[in-house]
Amino acid sequence: MNTDPIADYLTRIRNAVAARHRMVEIPASNLKKNITKILYQKGYILNYKFDESGKFETIKIALKYHPVSKASAINTIQRASTPGLRKYVSAKDLPRVLNGLGIAVMSTSVGVITDKEARRLNVGGEVICYVS
Repeated sequence: MNTDPIADYLTRIRNAVAARHRMVEIPASNLKKNITKILYQKGYILNYKFDESGKFETIKIALKYHPVSKASAINTIQRASTPGLRKYVSAKDLPRVLNGLGIAVMSTSVGVITDKEARRLNVGGEVICYVS
């Protein structure tokens, strides 16, 4: 039993990037699927696949690297809100990651969205993680 599955998800991605792996396989949940879709839409991962063939559903993520310099598209990925200390922000206090170059993934009343979309929709919520 994992007490913080989102932190485990982020750590698996962070460790795979540090080890220069091409693929990483992670146990799936609806929140993890939504975060994966956002990472794909914003260009931080190359591709993803939801695999339902085994006993448990998994997410297979293809990590993205620069073709020449071999640098990862993900520099930092860190958890903001933890089960012991949730971090909620209002619409006027939305965070900016690297002065707008990174994203903050948020869980709001309209779903899991980025900080830029939350700013556009004028909604607040729980800050899940920061990606740059």
